[in-house]
Amino acid sequence: MEKEKHLGLRIDAETHQKLKSLAEFDGRSINGEVLYLIRQAIIQHEQQQGTLK
Repeated sequence: MEKEKHLGLRIDAETHQKLKSLAEFDGRSINGEVLYLIRQAIIQHEQQQGTLK
């Protein structure tokens, strides 16, 4: 099994606070919320443009 990858991300304080609020609203950690949003973006892209490699 492939190991998980680490992604460092720099964001401004306002975006961080809003992301934290969104994550709490959805019952997720900030990391979980970021993964959810990325996965949703991939799904949306693939529905419109086809499967990514």
